[in-house]
Amino acid sequence: MLRLLRLAPLLLLLFTVACGAVRSSEAEAADTARETARKAGQRLYGQRPRTAEEVGRSVSGIEGVEVMRVTGTSTHDGDGVGVVLRTSVSARDGWLDSDGITVRRCFALRVSPTSAWDEDPRDVDCPDGLPLTFAPPPAPPRLPYEELRARLPRVPEGGRADEAGVRRLLAALDMDPAIRTEVRADGARVGVLLSVRGNGFDAQDCLLARVAPGATEVWSPPRIQRMPGEGGCTVGNALDPAPPPH
Repeated sequence: MLRLLRLAPLLLLLFTVACGAVRSSEAEAADTARETARKAGQRLYGQRPRTAEEVGRSVSGIEGVEVMRVTGTSTHDGDGVGVVLRTSVSARDGWLDSDGITVRRCFALRVSPTSAWDEDPRDVDCPDGLPLTFAPPPAPPRLPYEELRARLPRVPEGGRADEAGVRRLLAALDMDPAIRTEVRADGARVGVLLSVRGNGFDAQDCLLARVAPGATEVWSPPRIQRMPGEGGCTVGNALDPAPPPH
């Protein structure tokens, strides 16, 4: 009995330390969950207009994050898009636990032009039900590089490119209606632009071609030239290409 009384303070100390370790582990996991939610908000930050589905799809692609609710229609309508996300973080349940515990927390974010980059996510109760799923985004139409390269005419030295013939060839390719075409003649040369409408923020998809005496070329400009405002996806760049970026 005396021996047990002597051991009591030690047992109490071990129990207190163990409980403190559990609380500390859970608190650390909760901090990690909040930081994950904060990084999700940083990933969503930006001025590019996006639909609610695009926002939800973007969040659902972040490791350790599940989308529980999405409200609103687009980031630039009304108050923007609201997202409730759930984060899952593993923590050890004491010294002797090898499996650990999973700490789940839910946070609310709002995505709009007025959102701050480092906005603090708001704690909320996790909604009932399963996480939302999102279909992959539709693939952009394929630009017909091989077909264009194979079918554009070759003009001999001293000859002249036929603008009307190039236009007929493009019409015969039966391209996706989403692909915009532009043709311009400049002396003996003809420039061609095939492009897919961009979102105004990311690099645009486009093909350029130039039919000139002695040389017919088809190419896609470097990515930096296809960024908004860089002028890479223009028929003028097909006729007189900008120098490659260094």
